[in-house]
Amino acid sequence: MTFLPPADLRSQLAALHRESFVWARHCCGGSAGRAEDVLQDAYVKILDGRARFGGRSSFKTWFFSLIRFTALDEWRRATRDGARLASLEDAPESATEPLDTALMRDEKHSDLHTALAILPARQQEALTLVFYHDLSIAEAADIMGVTIGTARTHYERGKKQLRDSLTSKLTLP
Repeated sequence: MTFLPPADLRSQLAALHRESFVWARHCCGGSAGRAEDVLQDAYVKILDGRARFGGRSSFKTWFFSLIRFTALDEWRRATRDGARLASLEDAPESATEPLDTALMRDEKHSDLHTALAILPARQQEALTLVFYHDLSIAEAADIMGVTIGTARTHYERGKKQLRDSLTSKLTLP
């Protein structure tokens, strides 16, 4: 196994920070406060050696998988303890607006956001990873923890359903 030296690790994490926060927020159901906690926990796992990049995939694919599994662990821990994550208040937004929030505020993207929100969760994940985070379907499959065939199916079905939904909004009554 090859490991990144600390300087390379820091630069890789810094370069991915904004995209990582957007992905963490997606994994946390849109909650900025929970996304901050999950992202911080992922960073801590790397810094204390509990998570190590082994070079079997791209660094981005590995880190997004780490974020996804950290979010799942957080959700399991909260539900096991009887706490409901949905009832937690979000932390105040940072000065820089996350990419997904900026897109939601833009009227041109509101139909796309609405159509994406009605898709099944796996289709949302596949489309979000491929389009918003510029990953291949194979990398998305690694992050989602499914085979490439399954990821491709979710991706294609999501695209079709998204296309149908957006096309129906464009047709005049």
